[in-house]
Amino acid sequence: MKNLSTRICLSLALAFILSISGMGLASAASVKGPAPNFTLKSLSGKNLKLSEMTGNVVLINFWASWCGPCREEMPLLNALHKKYEPLGFTVIGVNVEENENNARGFLKNFPVNFPVLLDNTNKVSKQYNVVAMPTTVVVDRDGNMRYLHQGYKSGDEEKYIKMVKKLVRE
Repeated sequence: MKNLSTRICLSLALAFILSISGMGLASAASVKGPAPNFTLKSLSGKNLKLSEMTGNVVLINFWASWCGPCREEMPLLNALHKKYEPLGFTVIGVNVEENENNARGFLKNFPVNFPVLLDNTNKVSKQYNVVAMPTTVVVDRDGNMRYLHQGYKSGDEEKYIKMVKKLVRE
């Protein structure tokens, strides 16, 4: 277990360094299996439960205010949300910081139309094995994980668009 904790810390440190340098860190993979259910408080004060989203394609994006690639990616995720929401698609932003004021400050500069949830204890981040910022998981209409993307670099949104188009047609 100690080695796992060390690897997670090193991965987060690398993601942080790369996000500061603007180089980004990105890897993607198809995944299978049920998405771990969770309930988190939103910035609006309401609780949101993932299982209540069954029937929709859901893109879950784990992010932090200190993450450089998150700043680049957030407006693109908002555009994706707006475009495909009428087809049964939604983005859920999950901020992983202890202090929710960091998320509020970030969103003043990068406003979004999708729900932003607070994972200030990193309970959900651990369920999803988040080791890089940002991390994106796409969940199909049946609640199964179908796609995992760690990090972000310019152009990665094309991969999201391709996956979303495929899943909203299923």
